[in-house]
Amino acid sequence: MKADLNLWRDSAKENFQADVFAEETSADLCILGGGFTGCAAALTAARDGASVLLLEAETIGHGGSGRNVGLVNAGLWLPPQAVCDALGQGQGSRLNTALAAAPGQVFDLIEDYDIACEPVQSGTLHCAHSLKGFNDLCSRYEQQRALGAPVTLLDAGQAQDRTGTARVYGALHDARAGTIQPLAYARGLARAAAQHGARIFEHSPVTSATRQGRSWLINTPQGTVIARKILVATNAYHQPFKGTDVPPTTPVHYFQLATAPLGHNIGAQVLPGGEGCWDTGTVMTSFRKDQAGRLIIGAMGNPDGLGLHEAWAKRMLARLFPQVGDTPFEHFWSGQISMTSDHIPKVMRLGGDGFAVFGYSGRGIGPGTVIGTAAARTLLSGDEALLPLDAVDGYSEGFTTAKGQFYELAARLTHASGARLG
Repeated sequence: MKADLNLWRDSAKENFQADVFAEETSADLCILGGGFTGCAAALTAARDGASVLLLEAETIGHGGSGRNVGLVNAGLWLPPQAVCDALGQGQGSRLNTALAAAPGQVFDLIEDYDIACEPVQSGTLHCAHSLKGFNDLCSRYEQQRALGAPVTLLDAGQAQDRTGTARVYGALHDARAGTIQPLAYARGLARAAAQHGARIFEHSPVTSATRQGRSWLINTPQGTVIARKILVATNAYHQPFKGTDVPPTTPVHYFQLATAPLGHNIGAQVLPGGEGCWDTGTVMTSFRKDQAGRLIIGAMGNPDGLGLHEAWAKRMLARLFPQVGDTPFEHFWSGQISMTSDHIPKVMRLGGDGFAVFGYSGRGIGPGTVIGTAAARTLLSGDEALLPLDAVDGYSEGFTTAKGQFYELAARLTHASGARLG
C-alpha cells in the first residue's frame, strides 16, 4: 500500500480553501505556517483586534498538523520533573501548568467555534509495554498526583479491560486528555480566524523575510507584505527562505495505518471507552479509534516502499487485537516530527519583533494551541511574561541529520524484529 492515503484528509468534515497571495499590503502580524500554532495565533490576534495575514506554502494543515495521531495530551512527552530539571523549577513549573490546561483550551475552542473534528474527551492511556515501562508510569503517576492532576494508575488487568488487549502491563489514564480529528481541527481554527477577520492564503510560500526599519518585509512569488510583527510557525515543514534563519531540528518520521471500520460487536471490544493510547517504548507505538470505528495504529518510521513498517503493523494488529482478525488496512500515511535534543519546544526571537516556534517533539496539538495563542499576544503587547516558557535569542543543535538517521534505524530494527507490547 502506498503511504499517501491520509485518513484525516479523506474523512475531514471541516473544509477550508484560500486564495494564493498576490498583492501588496500591510498587517500588524504576519504568520508563516498554517498548522495548529499558526492558526491558533491567527485566531487569537484577529479576535483581539489586530490585522492578521497568514501565509501557508501548501494548504492549511498540510504538514504535521494534518498527519498527527490526534491525541490531545496534557503536557509534553517528558514527565513534569524532567521539564523542571531541564528548564529550572520556576520556568519548568510555568510550562507544566500551562500545558496541563492545554486540553481544556483545545476542547473549549472546538465548542466555541463548533469545529467538526470528532472531539472525544475520554482521556488518554499511556500504556506500559514492559514491566520496566510500568515502573516508569508509576513515577509519572506520583509526579502528576503531586501536581493535583486527575490521573489514575491502572494495573495490568484494569489496563487490559480498558484497552481490549492482553498485551499491556498497566496504564496511566489522564482524564484531562482526549482525541480529535487533527486536520479538521486545524481547518476549523483557520475558519474561526477568518471569521474574525484574519486574511489567510494558501499555496503562498515565503521567499524572503527581512527587517526594514521597524517593520518586516515579507515576499512571496506574487506578493509583498509589510508587517509590524512576524511569527514563523512552520516547525518540521519549514522551507528555508532568505533573510531569516530557523535552526534545523532532528527530523523524526511517524507513520499510521487505519483499518476499515470495525463492526459493532468487535469495535465494542477495542478501546470501549474511546481513549487514545501510546506506549512507553523508545520507538513509540500509538493506537486509537476514530468516529467511524476505524482502528488506527502508528509508530516511528519513514515508509520507504519496502513494506517493512506496513508488515510490522499487520503483525502488531494481530498481536494486540486478535479479535479484529484480518480486517484490512485502508489508509496509510506519514508525517514528520521536529525533535529537539531536550524534547522541549522553543520560542526563538527574530530581532525584536518576531518569533519562530518549533520543536514540539511529537506533541503538537496542545502545545501548539497554547504557545501559538501566547506568541500572538506577546508579539502584539510586547510582554514576554505571557509566554509559557522563556524566549531564547538563538538555538542550535548539531548532527540533526545523523540523529534522525539513528531514530530511523532504531525503528527499522524494532519493526524488523517483530511486534512489541508484551
